[in-house]
Amino acid sequence: MNAWTWWLIVAGICFVIELANEGFLLFWFGIGALVSMGLSFVTDNLIYQLITFVVVSSILVLCTRKFAKKIQPKTVATNVYTIIGKKAIVSTEIDNTKGQGQIKIDGDIWSAKNEAEEIIPEGSTVEVMNIDGVKAVVKKI
Repeated sequence: MNAWTWWLIVAGICFVIELANEGFLLFWFGIGALVSMGLSFVTDNLIYQLITFVVVSSILVLCTRKFAKKIQPKTVATNVYTIIGKKAIVSTEIDNTKGQGQIKIDGDIWSAKNEAEEIIPEGSTVEVMNIDGVKAVVKKI
């Protein structure tokens, strides 16, 4: 098999794997393989072809890295994680030893526990620090 055939196979594999991947990295290696395939028509020297593959792929990755980060979707807190950092009112006394406690936040009632071991009385204002299973972990303000 000729060298150009191998480069075409490498490019094809990179493009197919890229379809199943969302990293947008293998695409540039596929382009590098296509450039090396073009070079294989000019020279049979495999070292030149490999150097071309590495240089072209590296330049493409480095030049487009900043752009690719801009177009990647930002992680958005959804569902339960939207309450982290919000203030809430204790609706049922929070006592970790008894395993009881509830808070009211955004009109919803949540089971809660204190990140410290102290009891937080009903009517106190707390801040949601984290989520542990189905309970909001809070600290008294």
